[in-house]
Amino acid sequence: MPDKTDGATFFAQNCASCHGETGRGDGPLAKNLPQSPTDLTQLSKRNGGKYPAARTLSYIYGDPKKSHLARVMPEFSSAMSEDLVPVEIDGVFTPTPPQLAGLLAYLESIQD
Repeated sequence: MPDKTDGATFFAQNCASCHGETGRGDGPLAKNLPQSPTDLTQLSKRNGGKYPAARTLSYIYGDPKKSHLARVMPEFSSAMSEDLVPVEIDGVFTPTPPQLAGLLAYLESIQD
C-alpha cells in the first residue's frame, strides 16, 4: 500500500512547482498563474479540523463539478495508474490509483 513517502515523491515531481516544496502555495510557477495555488497545509483547518480526504481525492483526480477549462490545476486522472488500491475514505473503502493514495497520505501528514 502506498504511503506518505510515496506521496511525497509524487508531490515533488508533480505538485511542488506550483504549491511549493512545503505545500504552502509558493512554488516557482505560482506567480505566473492567474489564481494563487491553494495552501495545502491548511486543508484540515479550512474544514473544521478534519482532513477532507474525499474532496481532496475528487479535486486532484478531476473535479466532476468543473470542466478542465474552469480550473488552473490540471486533472491527474490520465496520469494515474489503472491499477487501484482500496483507501478508506469516510469509512468507505474507495478504489484509488496508488499514486493518489500515497499523495492523500502525504497531504494529510503536512496539515498544520
